[in-house]
Amino acid sequence: MQRRKWIWYLLLGMNVMLLALLEMQYVKNQRIQEQIAGKVLRFHVLANSDTVEDQNLKLAVRDAVGSRMAELLSDVQDRAACEQVVEAHLPEITETAQAVVREAGYGYEVHAAIEETDFPSKTYGKFTFPAGKYEALRVVIGEGEGHNWWCVMYPNMCFEGSMYEVVDESAGEELKKVLSKEEYRAVLEEGNYKVRCRYLTFLDDLKE
Repeated sequence: MQRRKWIWYLLLGMNVMLLALLEMQYVKNQRIQEQIAGKVLRFHVLANSDTVEDQNLKLAVRDAVGSRMAELLSDVQDRAACEQVVEAHLPEITETAQAVVREAGYGYEVHAAIEETDFPSKTYGKFTFPAGKYEALRVVIGEGEGHNWWCVMYPNMCFEGSMYEVVDESAGEELKKVLSKEEYRAVLEEGNYKVRCRYLTFLDDLKE
């Protein structure tokens, strides 16, 4: 009887320690995600719907806006400057996207703005950005209810070759300049983040 009670207390203590460790990991991951979010600006294009035509239109809008943004942001040195350039050119961005929509024969309205939005965990090449809230240039086509496309606008992991999510070494070097060593290591550890996400889901379930 005493042995069973001792084992029960031991298991209880181990569970408490595990929960404490998970809580610490949860807090750490939240902190890192928020720090990363404060140093990057993302690009988000939302299709009107999931029809083949609307999805193709989304990609055409992405290419047109991305091509123009590559020109506008070629000399940008920090996130604040990137956001200022994007903010100043929102009317042009909207018109660029709207022109693509009209040329394709659709009457959808386009809305472009810098907004805070929730992003799932997303991998670009060997880098995985944790899920959470990020500021992004959002280009919404029509109802914006279709599958969307996103990438990292600053530092540039979107344009030129990486427009198609092929992140080269130069993009990695730019990311290294922007993030701290801890943050860079976090986005580089793709597999670890997937494991951590399972921990976070488990912890959230316990809190409900």
